[in-house]
Amino acid sequence: MQKAVLVVEDEALIRFVAVDVLEDDGYAVYEAGSVLEAVGILSSREIDVLFTDVDMPGGLTGLDLAKLVAGVYPEIGILVTSGRYHVGTDFLPAGARFLPKPYDLGLLSSHVRELMPRGSSYRAGSTS
Repeated sequence: MQKAVLVVEDEALIRFVAVDVLEDDGYAVYEAGSVLEAVGILSSREIDVLFTDVDMPGGLTGLDLAKLVAGVYPEIGILVTSGRYHVGTDFLPAGARFLPKPYDLGLLSSHVRELMPRGSSYRAGSTS
């Protein structure tokens, strides 16, 4: 089964580039422009890694999303990015990583590959 990444970025051009790179790496890639859109995708798709920006529209941040995912779907790898903030490990869920903007696309690929779970994908609606 193809591994899947959810890219959550409100800036369309940045999101497009990240999606393109990850698709070239062989992943199924879903994209969202807000935290609420991302939550909808998480509830209906198989996701292995979440890649989210910190600053997001709508009142919820990428850090809020990362904490939600870590609590509800602990098997999903989490990668957080920002060009405005440097997020230390004290503010990230356990096991999550931070990638500062502007980021090297090779480093993005490397982090996502390392965060991929070794077993099967998270299945929407599963309890495990």
